[in-house]
Amino acid sequence: MDDQCADVAIIMGSQSDWATMRQAAETLEALGVPHKRLIISAHRTPDRLYEFAKGAKAAGYKVIIAGAGGAAHLPGMTAAMTPLPVFGVPVESKALSGQDSLLSIVQMPAGIPVGTLAIGKAGAA
Repeated sequence: MDDQCADVAIIMGSQSDWATMRQAAETLEALGVPHKRLIISAHRTPDRLYEFAKGAKAAGYKVIIAGAGGAAHLPGMTAAMTPLPVFGVPVESKALSGQDSLLSIVQMPAGIPVGTLAIGKAGAA
C-alpha cells in the first residue's frame, strides 16, 4: 500500500532492517492504513534524513515509524527534526540482541520524545 498520500512513513536505516520493519507494513496493510517505506540512514545519508524529517508534515505524513539497529540514531534524530509523533523500533542485532538499539532509542532528552517499541519483529508488528 505504498503511495504518495501515505499517512504513515516507515523508515529504516538499511535494507537489512526490512526483515523486521516488514511487520509494520503488514500490520498497516491489514488495517488499511496508507503507508510508504523509505531507507534513510542517520549515518550514511544524513542530508536525506534532514530533508525527510523537516518535510514530513508538509508531505502529509501523520506518524513516522523508524527502525534501526546498533547505535539506532534514526528514531531520535527524526524526532528532533519533526513535530510528528515518532515510534522507534529497535532492530535486533547480533552483538547485543537489540539491547543496544533499545537503549539508544529509549534514552532521549526531554522535549524530544520517541515512542519506543519492543525489540525486533514484535515491536514492528
